[in-house]
Amino acid sequence: MTAPAAAALTALVAVLGLTAARGVHGRRTACTTSDLLVASRGVTPWWNASAIGGEYISAASFLGTAGLVLAYGADMLWLPIAATAGHVLLLALVAAPLRSSGAYTISDFAEWRLGSRAVRHIVTGCVCFIGWFYLLPQYQGAGVTLRVLTGAPAWTGWAVVVAVTLALVLSGGMRSITAVQAVQFWVKLAAVAVPAVALLGMWHMSGGGHGPLGDGIPRFERTTRVHVRTDVTVTVPADVTVTARGRVDGARHHGDPVRLPAGRHTIARGTDVVFPAGTAAPHAEQLPVQDGGTWATPFGRGEEHGLYRTYSAMLGVLLGTMGLPHILMRYYTSPSGSAARRTAAFVPVLLALFYVFPTLYGTLGRIYAPDLLMTGDTDATLLLLPRRMLPGTPGALLTGLITAGAFAAFISTSCGLAVAIGGTLAQCARRTGPAAFRAGVVAALAAPLALLPAIGPQGAAGLVTMALGVSACSLCPLLVLGIWWRGLTPAGAAAGLLTGGGLAITAGLTRLFHTAAPGWPAALLAEPALLIAPTAFATTIAVSLCSLHFSPPSGPRGPSIVDKCVRLLHRIRLA
Repeated sequence: MTAPAAAALTALVAVLGLTAARGVHGRRTACTTSDLLVASRGVTPWWNASAIGGEYISAASFLGTAGLVLAYGADMLWLPIAATAGHVLLLALVAAPLRSSGAYTISDFAEWRLGSRAVRHIVTGCVCFIGWFYLLPQYQGAGVTLRVLTGAPAWTGWAVVVAVTLALVLSGGMRSITAVQAVQFWVKLAAVAVPAVALLGMWHMSGGGHGPLGDGIPRFERTTRVHVRTDVTVTVPADVTVTARGRVDGARHHGDPVRLPAGRHTIARGTDVVFPAGTAAPHAEQLPVQDGGTWATPFGRGEEHGLYRTYSAMLGVLLGTMGLPHILMRYYTSPSGSAARRTAAFVPVLLALFYVFPTLYGTLGRIYAPDLLMTGDTDATLLLLPRRMLPGTPGALLTGLITAGAFAAFISTSCGLAVAIGGTLAQCARRTGPAAFRAGVVAALAAPLALLPAIGPQGAAGLVTMALGVSACSLCPLLVLGIWWRGLTPAGAAAGLLTGGGLAITAGLTRLFHTAAPGWPAALLAEPALLIAPTAFATTIAVSLCSLHFSPPSGPRGPSIVDKCVRLLHRIRLA
């Protein structure tokens, strides 16, 4: 076993041990529905903010951000900015009112606000799809991490995440995972910060004269062997002669020289290609070939409909953060509305501190890991850089630290999603107690496993952006209008959820299983929020206005629910 593989496995065992130790207290004390779903509403603001940070920093933040910066450059910096800004909007518009409602889940809030079981069921469906889309990158990230570092098959990573999540959530629910998530945020921060400082120091000591913002495109510093794990089509920027063992452009080679003219080429799975030192790195067909100046300039690469894609992605992340069920559920654990507001104020600070470091890894990746641009496996940037820049024991130790942070990200986010989906399903079925909650958790974790073999390799950030898009187009309009507009009706809420959520889910599933035609179809499927979210808001408002005076009587409990909501809105505005 290689030193990096041994370090990675040691780090994984350490993370699992820390996770088990922190969950012991929660497992001993969690026995009621309140313990399982909202930790008895007794989590302090700073502890809760750390737990939210641990829950939000998922595979996309930990692995995907660095990979996106490596591949696309400055344009991708808008995504962490939008994520942090989304928590500011959450603080201003949602956190305190949602906690003051006294609900356990978003579905509870919807029924409490509107007095409609039908709306509750629709919200439950949206919560499930958002959570399942969000679980996919956690599983895939775990599979990529173990595959890159140890050579293990991808399913071993999926199994580790599912097993640990089940052990934590089934035994202690929200009370058990709160301490785990809070501690894991600081583990993740240390796991990216310490290696980043070490690698930046190494880069500076090496001179840094061939920095990532040079005039040319990324080049191999030394003779480099690239193993292609899946069939790939690449763009070769300049003529080059390589040594190939495998199938290139349909022809089989056995270690003989192959001339690759500039342009498009296909390389089969399992092929080894050796590039001479100084060769311009080929890029996977879906990635842009950029020089340093273009890479560092927002909107500089001239991508088709790039302006729409960027703003749509930003809007999806910004609004989607406000509706993420596993993040919102954490605010239910606050003792009061004011405590929820203080919690929400801490979260952007913690996220801003974290997001500095993945950007640095993406920048260094242009020098030391250009082969990832060829294979398209850019999520592995963090995992490979320590070995590339610091061979030997130092690199192995830093790789182990990054592995610990990566699995902390996968596990903490998966735990939050499992609690959110499991609690929502149990409450929707009007079943209370641990048995119903645990059945919902099993369903929450099992559904994405059925999709993983069918969808193939996907970028973690792209999958999370898809989940955020569904949230932005469904739950965000419901929450904002449900809290701040008295005129929202059950018919309007249902119409908005079905329109926005239905279109966003359809776009996500189509994107997972089909390749869209170039042009606007591909842009709209990849980033639909800019079109669908305003449509969802407009539909909700229009149908509510039309049904305001024609809604049937809501039954004996309806008027009291509406009156209570109106009084709450009045108190919020006065505050």
